[in-house]
Amino acid sequence: GRVVLDQPPSCRILCGIYLSSVLFSAGYAAHIGPLGRMSAAPRNNLPVGGDLSLRLRGGEAATSAEGSAAANSQTAGKLTRRALKKPEYMPWHQIPDNNWRTKDGCEVIKWDPYLEGCKGSLQYRYGRYKQRKEHIINTFGSLEKFSEGFHTYGVHHSKDPKRPGIIATEWAPGAKYLALMGDFNGWNRGQYPYQRDEYGVWHLYIPEKPDGTPLIPHGSRYKIAITTATGEETTRIPAWANYCVQAPKGAPTHPAYDAVFWDPPEEYAFENELPTTPKSLRIYEAHVGMSSEGEPNINTYDLFRERVLPRIKRLGYNAIQFMAIQEHPYYASFGYHVANFFAATSRCGDPDSLKRLIDAAHGMGISVLLDVVHSHAAKNVIDGINQFDGTPHQYFHEGPEGYHSLWDSRIFNYGADEVLRFLLSNLRWWLEEYKFDGFRFDGVTSILYKHHGIGRCFVNGYGEYFGLDTDMDACVYLMLANDMIHTVRPGAICIAEDVSGMPTLCRPVHEGGFGFDYRLAMAAPDMWIKLLKEMLDDQWQMGHIVHTLTNRRYKEKVVCYAESHDQALVGDKTIAFWLMDKEMYDGMSLLTPANAIVDRGIALHKMIRLVTMSLGGEGYLNFMGNEFGHPEWIDFPRIGNDWSYHHARRQWNLADQTHLRYIHLNNFDSAMQGLEEAFSFMHEGCHEYVSLKNEGDKMIVAEKGELLFVFNFHPTNSYQGYRIGTFWPGKYKIVLDSDWAEFGGHERNDRHNVFFSSNENWCGRPHYLEVYSPSRTVVVYARTRD
Repeated sequence: GRVVLDQPPSCRILCGIYLSSVLFSAGYAAHIGPLGRMSAAPRNNLPVGGDLSLRLRGGEAATSAEGSAAANSQTAGKLTRRALKKPEYMPWHQIPDNNWRTKDGCEVIKWDPYLEGCKGSLQYRYGRYKQRKEHIINTFGSLEKFSEGFHTYGVHHSKDPKRPGIIATEWAPGAKYLALMGDFNGWNRGQYPYQRDEYGVWHLYIPEKPDGTPLIPHGSRYKIAITTATGEETTRIPAWANYCVQAPKGAPTHPAYDAVFWDPPEEYAFENELPTTPKSLRIYEAHVGMSSEGEPNINTYDLFRERVLPRIKRLGYNAIQFMAIQEHPYYASFGYHVANFFAATSRCGDPDSLKRLIDAAHGMGISVLLDVVHSHAAKNVIDGINQFDGTPHQYFHEGPEGYHSLWDSRIFNYGADEVLRFLLSNLRWWLEEYKFDGFRFDGVTSILYKHHGIGRCFVNGYGEYFGLDTDMDACVYLMLANDMIHTVRPGAICIAEDVSGMPTLCRPVHEGGFGFDYRLAMAAPDMWIKLLKEMLDDQWQMGHIVHTLTNRRYKEKVVCYAESHDQALVGDKTIAFWLMDKEMYDGMSLLTPANAIVDRGIALHKMIRLVTMSLGGEGYLNFMGNEFGHPEWIDFPRIGNDWSYHHARRQWNLADQTHLRYIHLNNFDSAMQGLEEAFSFMHEGCHEYVSLKNEGDKMIVAEKGELLFVFNFHPTNSYQGYRIGTFWPGKYKIVLDSDWAEFGGHERNDRHNVFFSSNENWCGRPHYLEVYSPSRTVVVYARTRD
């Protein structure tokens, strides 16, 4: 194509500019309305030729419908829990195979012939899985019953009308004495002792008071008085405690945490049915505690539901991934040093307030995922499970094998029955008690290998995955976990955070895989940060970008992302900060022309995110606030910052201000989600072909789903009459352009243009279009049907 060198004009001030219509391929009009809010009717609810209203929105308060959905959840809380309809399996869900006993674990080889050389290892691994599952079935009845330990262990009200009172059960084989104490008995260590059975399980029954009232009232703080294996008399929080709070000043257990007996007179009743799992995931990664708007405090579940959840819905995400839900005494651990695995963190509210939040999300059709930490545990003793009975090996391996040197935490013994019961029941608990729709498993690399991935690059072939360094007990745990999850909750979503590239991770267990639905594409954010730190953008290699985004295992789904919470932490920078740095403080006002740094930063921020979404896999993830280029970093209160909350918050108001350029990035992110919702270009098996990676022109052209993406990464060169190959003949229109004014662009393309294909081979495609491709833009084309 012909090259035209240009320098983009200064960005115009946008206040209520009315934008014209464009055409979507289904034959209906997509109307771009005044800057302010964006609403899109689902494509499959529209008749052919119908209208789809697509309005740009910033981050202002919820619409009345959204507000009502959030508010209605406050009224939930009936005397009895309404039975929700169990989701049905859909064709794109993982469906457990009842014929698992007849399998040999080698079916995965059909997707990757190189696995033929590892056939023996696959058979051995699957054989170990079958052996363990048979043991569980023969000993405990079924895998499903085995994973219901929370009905037995912990402290509960008896459900037996013939034996009313308190039932308490705890596994502590090394302990010499256990007793229940708390507010209800003046913290008396000797009044209510447990009795030990032959398996090291301790039992206690306390009958109701003579007047029929419970001995332990709702909201009481309690602990276990214990004499450990070493003879120490101390206290522990029950390992299965489902609500824990820090003891108040003056309490005998301060400053440690106490368990709280959560037994409200009215059990929370979920109002909304569980959502259908989407074919393609658009995940909003969120941390409730640090989602507060400017206030120097920890946000609550209720305020997140009222203020942040409607924003996520308006942006168009169909899933939320909550971090830091499991109770963690050290706030600055970002939730990854878990002490109480069954307890939702009390910093943000009580259990019912978390249920209200999840219920409200379900009412909006949003799936909710838990960032679950089973890769390690906090080494806390008094308020954790480390050395619970006084031995170092109860839940964990003993010696160096049970300690993670980089994380300063304990490693589970995945081969022990009671540890398996604890972990599997923990997953089941979050699915059933709180109605989570799945999990993002943290630190899967650490689980898979005895070396935990420390100092390993995984570049030496399949031997690194199937050798003696692989922890077979841990592999079997992951297989059992995914097996159980997909059995008890059809359509549940399981995502693995693995940096090693373990083959078969995202294939069903009955094929010989681990059973995850998705893996995180962790190479993508590393690539973007490396490019931004070490190279000028005219040195970026288009082939390298495409290879990194598309280099994924066949038939194993991927959630890709340009950045997550990792890049936002203190010591690193977000993409927006790498691009614009201090100009994010001084150069984001629309009342003055954009300088070159800001203009470049906004342009590349949009391009990086859409090329990642379009080529990176079957799912997309964004960490809260990064969609609008949130400035600064995340830094939790700690000694080093004088316990300040100043950087442990989100400045949502930046995305709401129509005179700031943050709204442009927010608008574009919403448009990306709307585009995927309308055209579904990320689902498994959708059409994908990259026809051009031109290093000189800095161009990438890709077909994805029904769309044609044209990326021009050149800093100065715009191309008139540029030929782009396409598989589909016909008439095309622009459906998204990062250069539109509402996205902070310069309107260098006429959004009403119509393009007709020519029947001539170009770049290996049977047809081509001639388009104008402005510098530092992405333009998306779709065929029309009129």
